[in-house]
Amino acid sequence: MVKKLDITQGLPDPSKVMDEIMTKYPTKIAKKRQKSLVVNDPAEGKEIQANVRTIPGIITQRGCTYAGCKGVVLGPTRDIINLVHGPIGCSFYAWLTRRNQTRPAEGEDNFITYSFSTDIQDSNIVFGGEAKLKDAVREAFEIFKPKAIGIFSTCPVGLIGDDVHSVSREMKEELGINIFGFSCEGYRGVSQSAGHHIANNGVFKNVIGNNNRERIGKYQINLLGEYNIGGDAFELERLFDEAGITLLSTFSGNSTIESMEYSHMADLNLIMCHRSINYIAEMMEEKYGIPWVKVSFIGAEGSAKALRKVAEYFDDAELSAKVEEIIKREMKKVEVVREAVKSKTEGKLAMMFVGGSRAHHYQDLFTEIGVTTVSAGYEFAHRDDYEGRDVIPSIKIDADTRNIEDLTVEKDLELYREDLAVKKEKLLKNGYEFSNYDGMMPEMKKNSLVIDDINHWETEKLIEYYKPDIFCAGIKEKYVVQKSGVPLKQLHSYDYGGPYAGFEGAINFYLEMERMLCTRIWKMVTTPWKTDPEIVGSFAINE
Repeated sequence: MVKKLDITQGLPDPSKVMDEIMTKYPTKIAKKRQKSLVVNDPAEGKEIQANVRTIPGIITQRGCTYAGCKGVVLGPTRDIINLVHGPIGCSFYAWLTRRNQTRPAEGEDNFITYSFSTDIQDSNIVFGGEAKLKDAVREAFEIFKPKAIGIFSTCPVGLIGDDVHSVSREMKEELGINIFGFSCEGYRGVSQSAGHHIANNGVFKNVIGNNNRERIGKYQINLLGEYNIGGDAFELERLFDEAGITLLSTFSGNSTIESMEYSHMADLNLIMCHRSINYIAEMMEEKYGIPWVKVSFIGAEGSAKALRKVAEYFDDAELSAKVEEIIKREMKKVEVVREAVKSKTEGKLAMMFVGGSRAHHYQDLFTEIGVTTVSAGYEFAHRDDYEGRDVIPSIKIDADTRNIEDLTVEKDLELYREDLAVKKEKLLKNGYEFSNYDGMMPEMKKNSLVIDDINHWETEKLIEYYKPDIFCAGIKEKYVVQKSGVPLKQLHSYDYGGPYAGFEGAINFYLEMERMLCTRIWKMVTTPWKTDPEIVGSFAINE
């Protein structure tokens, strides 16, 4: 029987296993890599190295810049044709892999199920692919008559110098619809985070503010960084609708370009995934005066806190009463399931290495059922995602960050909401928190191990050390972890489960964890590389 890690007296100091991990690296690499592994101490506020290039030869779990731009931010939007200028493999990689769901009204466009690509070949690499791109745009317009077309650069396109922006301008004039390009070549940044930033800039420049729609309802909000994986956004929309809160636009789950065009009419922006979308929130506040707050609808307690945060902002007794009514009803259902599940899951250990804010938010869900997170980290975070936004002024701008356009945003004298600026100042004086994120590390336990851009070698050693009951990550890690006898829950695509957001989502997650944590099958798995003989190669020279 596997001896479990004893955490009854608190988490043990993992420094010894960290040292063991580092011994396998060359000296220079170890010196650099150890800065990205931090033994957490919430009281001390340690610094972590993040958003740096993965060391060549290390098997990272990151995605590329293109994946962050097209796959994450624009991918879930249904009424735009997302045309990938590049080889077909790039299109296939970013096609439906995150299970972003959408719910078009009857007669509405839905292009999410299609994979659009110029499918460039060797001849295009030699002679250029702009002519083929123009033909592809014309063909897509002729067949589908979309409202907008986005064009996404891939690595070979950047290397040969095709200009997707000039093609976009030419095709926009020719076809009379909104067409814009993204210089999101996979190599442009250290991870998919650069693609998020590039997508934010492109959407802000080319979409937001294009439609000054008439006001609908007393409380208008946008939800940023919610991608409707497994139907998460549907659950949140249900709560907003019942409370009487008008959700103008979601960036970008169950979303449309049309709704993004009038998103600047909102009274408040809510941010869920801080890393992928905080840029738009900041730019919208500068240009239109719309304040933003960080929230989490992952976990029942987090969902209740987020709804109350919205009600407090609008300072309306009717809205507050309705929110409390919803919370009381939903929490009653949640508690019945939570208590039943917690009796079986309490004391279990979890590790999670997921992008966005999920490695942080899902710790709340685990806490609600008595599961302790012993180690966690992100694939593409920046230091502020770990340590909080207070550290932003101390973050050095490196060459990779300078690859991304830094937009100059000015106040829109006609559309800027002075009333919202006044409201913000009033609420700030009363202690309401805006434009802030405390990060993941301050909320993690002492001696938990925080790791940025974990690799396979570190994963294997930490599984051996912690002997976790569950590991949360993505598809690249899934089968290696499971062959180690540990169940893995994908939190990038939910493994065909979900929703996990909101109150109903919390119930779904509790029950899913009960199934995964209480089955005995994982104890019967024999790790193949522990018993199979090592494969050793040899060669001979015939004289």
